[in-house]
Amino acid sequence: MTTVEDTDVLALEERHTAHNYAPLPVVAAAAEGAWITDTHGRRYLDCLAAYSAVNFGHRHPAVIAAAHAQLDRVTLVSRAFHSDRLGPFCAALARLCGKDMVLPMNSGAEAVESGMKVARKWGTDVKGVPAGQANIVVAQNNFHGRTISIVSFSSDDSARGGFGPFTPGFRAVPFGDAAAVADAIDDFTVAVLLEPIQGEAGIIVPPADYLPRVREICTANNVLMIADEIQSGLARTGYTFACDHWGVVPDVYLLGKALGGGVLPLSAVVADRDVLGVLHPGEHGSTFGGNPLAAAIGATVVGLLETGEFQRRSALLGARLHDRLQALTGDGVLAVRGLGLWAGVDIDPALGTGKQISLRLAQRGVLVKDTHGSTLRFAPPLVITEDEIDWAVAQFASVLHDAAVDGDLRS
Repeated sequence: MTTVEDTDVLALEERHTAHNYAPLPVVAAAAEGAWITDTHGRRYLDCLAAYSAVNFGHRHPAVIAAAHAQLDRVTLVSRAFHSDRLGPFCAALARLCGKDMVLPMNSGAEAVESGMKVARKWGTDVKGVPAGQANIVVAQNNFHGRTISIVSFSSDDSARGGFGPFTPGFRAVPFGDAAAVADAIDDFTVAVLLEPIQGEAGIIVPPADYLPRVREICTANNVLMIADEIQSGLARTGYTFACDHWGVVPDVYLLGKALGGGVLPLSAVVADRDVLGVLHPGEHGSTFGGNPLAAAIGATVVGLLETGEFQRRSALLGARLHDRLQALTGDGVLAVRGLGLWAGVDIDPALGTGKQISLRLAQRGVLVKDTHGSTLRFAPPLVITEDEIDWAVAQFASVLHDAAVDGDLRS
């Protein structure tokens, strides 16, 4: 996959870039739709979509047009001044979510951190929790980002090792166990923070009654239900939000990734006025949060979602993807999970690790990413076609067959 020229590029990364990632040896030079082209013109079908940040495809024409137009006007003034893009974006996103207000930020981790701050402030100002006593219930095996506060309640040793001391105020319970959520709540609990579907854990879909019961528990105990829809939201699972599968409306949505259209970081906390209204000037902020360029792109993304086209594509094409992957069960695949165009695939460990299978797939022109040993994630852009899905799964089947024959994928 790599050449002498690519080796030079990778050597520069190795020497000058912090080693906090272990990427596949594919050097991207261009991208369009569901395809990435490397520095030598070889094309790869992108079945990761930048962890759902590229839901609408690489360089979606409407998003790129909005970015170009805004680049010619104004890109950043900070929140010290108003911009003509921020209000329309926040109004559109609030309408999409069925909420009153939007707190715009940049990265997904910022949205989570902001959501936790809002929950604690709401707990103090509205619920009456004594200052410094608030707690938040979370799920084990979660992934909400990698800031100190977030890794403080992570179950992943690699996310925690060496990074203490950790932030207090969190209670982790098993994902999918509503009774455990109820048991963890006390008078000082201000929020329950959950991924509707756990992404990094391997696309784990909860029992059908889980989110509805959590919603009831939160309402009964005057606790905010916060849904981290940063990966699962914005049409990835066949609905605008994964919570929609169960008819659940959280008090707070945390959004990111696809909200920036695959062009730049854009995230948001979205809630009603009685929640986000607890923030006052000087209590929270971000120089780039809600900048005019991001707001113009975000408003365009909301417009794409309002048509319903991408939700329908995800549902229909997702069914095809899952059918094709399920057909490989027993032929190297142990289990397939997920909803819409989002699938976690457990591989027989006897065939190799997820990383080894990913490398073989990349050699065949399909890009996926492993997680937790022998699990692969398939999350292609929502512009992928039926033929492309069939081709990608066919390459996967061939890799599994070759692994069974070869018995060693290290080469």
